[in-house]
Amino acid sequence: MAKAKAKQKNKHSDHSRELAKLKRIKGQLEGVEKMISEKRYCGDILVQVRAVHAGLLSVESSILETHLKGCVADTFRSGSKSEIENKIDEIFRLFKNAKSKGVRL
Repeated sequence: MAKAKAKQKNKHSDHSRELAKLKRIKGQLEGVEKMISEKRYCGDILVQVRAVHAGLLSVESSILETHLKGCVADTFRSGSKSEIENKIDEIFRLFKNAKSKGVRL
């Protein structure tokens, strides 16, 4: 049983569905780079930068949801008080760091 718990503890969620979104964002970012090199109109560049930003927020939101519904929920189901406290601290750090960097949550 200890081996099964150890395997479960090291298992991470699958975020491979985000790869398609990241490839699209990468393409948009390359487009922004090209627009800047070509000295395109600022407003057009900003529209593309906002699209990149929105795409990253979508990826972040999806990964956060998976984390909360998977990793965090599993920790709470485990019943280990110290692991639960560690997970709560981790979530606070994530949100605190995001807020200090100006990320709207």
